[in-house]
Amino acid sequence: MVFSHFSSTAVAAVALLASFGSALPAGIMSKFKRNDNLKFPFGSEKVRGVNLGGWFVLEPWITPSIFEATPGNVVDEYTFCQTLGSGEASNRLQAHWSSWITEGDFAEMKSYGINMVRIPIGYWSVSPINGEPYVQGAYDWLAKSLDWANGQGIKVMIDLHGAPGSQNGFDNSGRKGAIDWTQDNTIAQTHTALNKIRDDHASHPAVAAIELLNEPMGPSLDMDTVRQFYMDGWGALDGSGVAITFHDAFEGVNSWNSWGAGMWALLLDTHHYQVFDSGSLQMGINQHISTACGFGGAMATNNKWTIAGEWSGAMTDCAQWLNGRGVGARYDGTYWVNGQGSQYIGSCDGKYSGTVAGLGDADYWNIKNFISAQISAFEKADGWIFWCWKNEAAPEWHFKDLVAGGLVPQPLSSAGGC
Repeated sequence: MVFSHFSSTAVAAVALLASFGSALPAGIMSKFKRNDNLKFPFGSEKVRGVNLGGWFVLEPWITPSIFEATPGNVVDEYTFCQTLGSGEASNRLQAHWSSWITEGDFAEMKSYGINMVRIPIGYWSVSPINGEPYVQGAYDWLAKSLDWANGQGIKVMIDLHGAPGSQNGFDNSGRKGAIDWTQDNTIAQTHTALNKIRDDHASHPAVAAIELLNEPMGPSLDMDTVRQFYMDGWGALDGSGVAITFHDAFEGVNSWNSWGAGMWALLLDTHHYQVFDSGSLQMGINQHISTACGFGGAMATNNKWTIAGEWSGAMTDCAQWLNGRGVGARYDGTYWVNGQGSQYIGSCDGKYSGTVAGLGDADYWNIKNFISAQISAFEKADGWIFWCWKNEAAPEWHFKDLVAGGLVPQPLSSAGGC
C-alpha cells in the first residue's frame, strides 16, 4: 500500500476501519460510501447516461467508413496513425473530432433525459509517449466537450479507455493484440495520464467522475497489481471532488465488496453485454430479459455505488466489425478467430449494417422490451450509461436513433420489465 499518495484523512480512515476487522458497522460503511463534495448525487439520483464512443478512441464498428478508407492492416487507432503517417492521420482525425459529436448533441441528450455522459479517451491523447505513432488533438476537444455538457447541466465521467501496452488487447484500447499493460513502466505512465486529467479537469463543474481504466483484463493480469493500481489511483484522486470510478476487471459484479474499506467516493463500473458468447446469443427474448433483471439485482447488493457503465440493445453480435475489422459474427456463423469458428444461430439481415427504421417488427419489439427491462434492472442499483450515443450503421447500439424510433422509454423513468 503506497500511503505517500494518500491524504492524511484517508490514511486515518483506513486505520480506523482496520480496527474493526472484516465486520464493519453499517453506519461507518454508509459514511464512507458517500461524499458531500461530489458534483452528482450518487445513491439518491440514478445515473442515466450515454457513452460518446468512437469519438476520441477509434473503433472499426462504430465508424466503419473511417477504416474502409484505409488499407486492410488498419485495425485500431495505433495502426491507423502508423499506416497513414502523422500528417494524413491528423487531417482525418481532426475532421472526425470536429464533427462526430457537436454541441447540439448535448442539447438533444438533455431533451431525452440524459444526465451524464461517459467520454472515453486514450492515454496517448493525454500524455503521449515518445516514439508512438498517435497524433494529438483529441484532448483539446475533450476540454470543449466539458463546457458543452456544462451548458446543458449534464455531468461527465472522463474514462481512461486505453493504457500503455494495452490493458485488454482490444482494438478499443488503442492497440489490438498483446496485453502488455503492467509491464515495464506502463503503470507509472498510466498514473501520469490520470494525474494530468485530474489537474486539468477535476475542478471543472461538469466533471463528476474519473474512471481509472476501462476494462482491464483481470483474468490475464495479476489482480494484486490491478488492485494496487486502483488503490494508488484512488489516493491520487482523493479529495478532488469526483467519484473515483473503477471497472470490475471482469472479476464479477459482486467481487469487489471486500475491497476498498475506507476509500470513499468509489464508483464501481460493470459492463453488461449478452452477445459475446454463443450461449447468450442462443437465448430468446425472455431469457435475455430475465438475465438482465438478475444482473441488476446482483448490482444492487453491492456495498459501493454500482452502475452499468456499458450496455446496449443488442441481442446479436451482428454489427459490422463489432468483433474486430475483418471478423464476422458468431450469430450468423461467420466468426473466425485463431482457428476458432462459430455455428449459425440466425440471420444478421438488417443488423450487420442498417438503421433503426429498417428493423423488422420482431426485432423492433424485442429490442424495445430489452432496453426497457435493462434500464429498470440497472436502476435497482445506481444507474446506467448506454453504449453508445451514435454510430454509423449498427442499429442495436445507436441510442440517438433508438430514442427517435420509439425503442427507448420516454420519459426514462417509465422503464419497466424487471
